Amino acid sequence: MHMADALLAPTVAATMYAASTVTAGASIVKLNREEKLDHESAAKKLPTMAVMSALVFAGQMINYTIPGTGSSGHICGGMLLTSVLGPWAGFLSMIAVLAIQCLFFADGGLMALGANIWNMAFYGCFVGYFLIYRPIMHSNWFSGKGEKAAGRLKIIAASVIVTLQLGAFSVVVETSLSGIADIPFGVFCAIMQPIHLAIGLVEGLITAAVLIFIYNSRPEILMDYTPVEGSTDKRSYKTVIAVLAVAAVLVGGVFSLFASSNPDGLEWSLFGNEEAGYSANLGLDEDDYGYASDAAAKAEAVQEKTTFLPDYAFSSDAENPAGTSVSGLVGSAMVAAAAVLICLIGGYFRKHKNKKTA
Repeated sequence: MHMADALLAPTVAATMYAASTVTAGASIVKLNREEKLDHESAAKKLPTMAVMSALVFAGQMINYTIPGTGSSGHICGGMLLTSVLGPWAGFLSMIAVLAIQCLFFADGGLMALGANIWNMAFYGCFVGYFLIYRPIMHSNWFSGKGEKAAGRLKIIAASVIVTLQLGAFSVVVETSLSGIADIPFGVFCAIMQPIHLAIGLVEGLITAAVLIFIYNSRPEILMDYTPVEGSTDKRSYKTVIAVLAVAAVLVGGVFSLFASSNPDGLEWSLFGNEEAGYSANLGLDEDDYGYASDAAAKAEAVQEKTTFLPDYAFSSDAENPAGTSVSGLVGSAMVAAAAVLICLIGGYFRKHKNKKTA
């Protein structure tokens, strides 16, 4: 669901940058306040944030086929991150993932980055957390251990469908507001929403699998977890983090090689997949569509300079599968490092401020 610059007018792109920037600023402030109140928990969140961010980056590289459509999808990961890190840290982690994808792998347009952050991170991290995850975790529904707790996590994972539908609808609205005549609102919406419903079903299963693993291994890692009398941790915190780190390496470095080559939900909606015998959908020309602007041209020029593994492949040998593995491993490492850096910078300014206050 990464939008290209051609789908946005500069004014719409600027508006979405502003909305995402304000939300990021609020997230930094809220996260700092939380860490002041619980420094020990904040210190433990550092490796969790790094590993979960890397896992989401790697997971987004794997497009899974949607049978009978000629399309594919990949996880967004916002709901997964917010279930473990909370909405503030989850949103900042998603920014790290999407910014690195955009700048170094040319995945999504640079001018469209603000919109992509909003569409793929805001709904999962905030709508998913405050309207779905936290109310369920604080309620008596499925309270208890074992299958009841797993049932609660499955319902939370199913909410991925809701947040993904909101993100897909935002893409339609932003494109419509950009005034692109060859992308009619009603038709685009009628194509986008059903395909992302199918994509959301698969992401819900993946999210459920990860959350249930964490719950069965070390449930205290989950946000808003209330200890149940008689429950015990089956694995140490370090072991769980190590398992998730190994999963990120395997997903990014190995499983990414088997990703579907079908266009993702957004590309499929715009261009179809007639070559494989499926619908043309909007049938746009991939080389000439959407909104052309000086801002988009400048953003593309910047992106060309920063990208070193375009489309997760070697620029000199795009067909070499090693490029995909290298992209997965390097990208996951960069995202993990960025997540750590965000925490360390926040900690530095917090300590500096405390010294001044003292």
